[in-house]
Amino acid sequence: MSDLFAPDGGWRVRILDLSGGAEEGIVEEIAGFPTLMHANAFARRYVRDSVELCRAPGMSTKDVLEAWFAFGEDALVVDAEQGGWRSANELGDFVDTLAGIEERDWRAIDPRRDGQDDDEADE
Repeated sequence: MSDLFAPDGGWRVRILDLSGGAEEGIVEEIAGFPTLMHANAFARRYVRDSVELCRAPGMSTKDVLEAWFAFGEDALVVDAEQGGWRSANELGDFVDTLAGIEERDWRAIDPRRDGQDDDEADE
């Protein structure tokens, strides 16, 4: 599917609970990404943040990876086929290297934020 032809309602990112606490592992689905690039960037930042939340001082990369698989959250772009970002392609780099703030900031590009700033300004 081409980035030019977003599904109705935009691209969707599915958040998966790796701990097994959610039904079928799905925590939520976030819709409204206007482009595949936007959805991919969100998924990447979301997983990057999840890896960092599983990291503690002194942990080896193996420990970080094991913690992420036990307690972390994965993300995938729904119906993006080969064009969708996949955590498996970068997970090794994520556990090897600490992330910067911007690399983890999925909230800044979350389409659910659209309009929230306007609502907050009214209060």
